[in-house]
Amino acid sequence: MSNRKAKIIRQTKETDIEISIDLDGKGSSEIHTGIGFLDHMLEGFAKHGFFDLTAFVKGDLCVDGHHTTEDCGIVLGQSVLTALGDKVGIRRYGSCILPMDDALVLCAVDLCGRPYFNYQFTFPTEKIGDLDTELIREFFYAISYSAGMNLHIKVLDGINSHHIAEAMFKAFAKALDQAVSYDPRIGDVLSTKGTL
Repeated sequence: MSNRKAKIIRQTKETDIEISIDLDGKGSSEIHTGIGFLDHMLEGFAKHGFFDLTAFVKGDLCVDGHHTTEDCGIVLGQSVLTALGDKVGIRRYGSCILPMDDALVLCAVDLCGRPYFNYQFTFPTEKIGDLDTELIREFFYAISYSAGMNLHIKVLDGINSHHIAEAMFKAFAKALDQAVSYDPRIGDVLSTKGTL
């Protein structure tokens, strides 16, 4: 097993972001995005995916949370892609149906190198804490495209916006943990093409 860690820094006129990830961690995190609910979601992602994650973000929150949230997704996706390296031996696919009280969310991941994002949901509230709920879609879209990941998120049931969002992040964590895990039967990459 290689050392599957990455640190990505991205600086623009809108955001200044530094994210580090260890795919083989224990679930520890230190998250500072300036958006409390996004911090909470990323802490849950790290914990339930057993990823060690740090995120230090300065964004133009005086405008709104869009650039901060979207750019966090971009950099997190780049971090995952970099940490994966050549993808030799990984399971490639992962999925999870996760319950959280009233919420039930399905997430499926394919680390195929081809980005695709499938998400069709409108939250019953416009905000959760200080995060606009429409930005949750932007976050996952950014991850899928910057990581070259096929990502499907389906809300099967749910009433409470907080529960639904948290189930999304935790289901994604569990699915990604499964997809990046090693299988001793896989000697190369899990593809008839010979590459991912």
